Amino acid sequence: MKRILTLFLFFLLSTLAMGQSKKLWLYYADNFYKGKDYFSALNYYQKALDDTSIMELKVRPYEPDLMNLPMKSEIKQGERTVPLRDYVLHRIAMCHKQSFDYPASVGSFTTSKATGSYPEDQYFLAYSYMQLKNYDTAVIEFEKFLQLDNKSDSLTKCTERDMIGCYFAKDLANMKEEVKIRMLDTATINKGTANFAASFWGTADKIIFTSAREGGVLIDPEKQQSEYLCDLYWSERKGEEAWSAPKNFGRPVNTAQHDGAGAISIDEFLYFTRWSDTRRKEQTIFKARMMNGMFFEAYRMDSSVNIGGYRSVHPFVTIDGKLLYFSSDRPGGLGGLDIWVCDLDEEGNPSNPRNLGPSVNTPYDEVTPFFHHVSSTLFFSSNGHNSTGGLDIFKSYYNIDEEVFNSAVNIGMPFNSPQDDAYFTADRFLKHGYFSSDREECKGGHCYDIYEFYNSPIAFKLSGFAYNADTDEILPNTLLTFNDVSGEAEPVFVTTDENGFYSIDLKQEQELFIKAKKSKFFADAATVSTFGLTESTDLEQDFLLRPIPTGEIEIPGIEYDYDKATLRPKSKEILDQLYDFLMLNNDLVVEIKSHTDCRGNDAYNMRLSKDRAKSCVDYLISKGIPKERLVPQGYGESEPLFTCDEIETHKKSDPAKFEEMHQRNRRTAFRVMKQE
Repeated sequence: MKRILTLFLFFLLSTLAMGQSKKLWLYYADNFYKGKDYFSALNYYQKALDDTSIMELKVRPYEPDLMNLPMKSEIKQGERTVPLRDYVLHRIAMCHKQSFDYPASVGSFTTSKATGSYPEDQYFLAYSYMQLKNYDTAVIEFEKFLQLDNKSDSLTKCTERDMIGCYFAKDLANMKEEVKIRMLDTATINKGTANFAASFWGTADKIIFTSAREGGVLIDPEKQQSEYLCDLYWSERKGEEAWSAPKNFGRPVNTAQHDGAGAISIDEFLYFTRWSDTRRKEQTIFKARMMNGMFFEAYRMDSSVNIGGYRSVHPFVTIDGKLLYFSSDRPGGLGGLDIWVCDLDEEGNPSNPRNLGPSVNTPYDEVTPFFHHVSSTLFFSSNGHNSTGGLDIFKSYYNIDEEVFNSAVNIGMPFNSPQDDAYFTADRFLKHGYFSSDREECKGGHCYDIYEFYNSPIAFKLSGFAYNADTDEILPNTLLTFNDVSGEAEPVFVTTDENGFYSIDLKQEQELFIKAKKSKFFADAATVSTFGLTESTDLEQDFLLRPIPTGEIEIPGIEYDYDKATLRPKSKEILDQLYDFLMLNNDLVVEIKSHTDCRGNDAYNMRLSKDRAKSCVDYLISKGIPKERLVPQGYGESEPLFTCDEIETHKKSDPAKFEEMHQRNRRTAFRVMKQE
């Protein structure tokens, strides 16, 4: 009997110990999850799931329970009680998702959402399908989430955004076939656990970049692992695909903390981000002066850029050194990380930053800004616009005249993928550059690699038609003259074909003044520019040529001092327009005609009209029109629009009409005498 009692007590104690160990596994799992160690958390959640007795309990999920959504924001689950088994199933699925193991997360979320305890699992299931490029299934699952009654408003907005991203990714028109990308070699550049933020340094064959690899700067090698700390490096291209062994910038730039995402300005200042694993919310921008390849001690930029308790990251300085762009979650933004810009004075000191506004920023994250000076375009990454998954690269053109950024546009595939794509940078003509992506699997499941892209030469074609402006008929054999506004290239001549059509190839960064000319027609002109264009584009420009009339053409608004031939300032403004017209139509010889009303004697009116016509001609000659192209002629009252008898009938009945008819007779006009 005593032996039986002993065995019973042993069994009871063993069972209690086993139960306690299961609870301990759950405790460890939650702590690892909170610390974002999802691999360890997954292991302990799976151990706890094996204990059916523990799983029969009900718990209230820890408050607040933080969900690392695709937009990196946080959502509180709310007050609710769920079975512990449902809680663990949900956490296992979240561990798969947070570890970027999307094939496993599909299965886990399918199991977890079936319990009904976590309506957000329907969203995460759809998101996992999206990450696997299964866009059709993702859209179906997203629609299921939208049909739920207990869905959250924030995830509803995410769903609507992600569905747009799915449709965008499915549209083959968004795949840029002319762009070729490749991951840089893993023996030199993409070596270690993470490599990102490559940018040109001085030449196209030299880059600086951020890397976590062996051989970095450490304070305590026994406690720190270099392959998990980011440092700044540089390397030079030694061939089409070969690079020199990356060199660590060393101290004082690199420290035992994370140092990365750097950019060197034209005045040789290095701007970069510094952060620590233990204080991730204290990510700040530092600045270091370089001289002869060596750096002075880096210092933290002031409160214009860095604010305590908020993140400021990813600095970029424009090529002229006048503007600093960076990302920050500082107060005054739209939510998450926004892109800000501040002016830099001659000493590199920043002004108060300005938020780029809703055309660029969203309530989610906008990061890694790069301003392309030639095209006046901001490139950045966001998960708040129509992303195809995670962070996508977008661009926004800066309208210099209106001083605003246009709405952001996704630059499409192959730059963007269902994973994170960021740190875009490019050369002067956007033909070659780099970006970072975690699209390829790596040890640990998620890490950035540096990709190189080559864009096929950007091509511009200009085409259009020449028309009769009065009848809309096509005008074949119209001569088009293309003049380079900068004067660097010789004029090019093109003639419209039998259908009035023309076509010509243009160059990058070119502005052309185009003149269309045809016999018996006034010329037409236009200016076309390829400045600011970052993609191959077909431009259109039509020309409308007006037939030359046989009669006179009135020049409205010419005014003189009373009883004189002196031109008033208003008259000179109108003659300036006639000057422009005569310069464009430099093959015309014209007669400048001046008329008076019928009041006064004929001889006086004839003399006054001749003097006034001569005043107009003298002014045009002073502007540069050759005198042989101008013939002044006064007509006095000999060619009235209205006879004196017609006018007199209105003298008493309609005095206003009477004066108007006299005024119209006092006119200045021109007539084409010859087209050379």
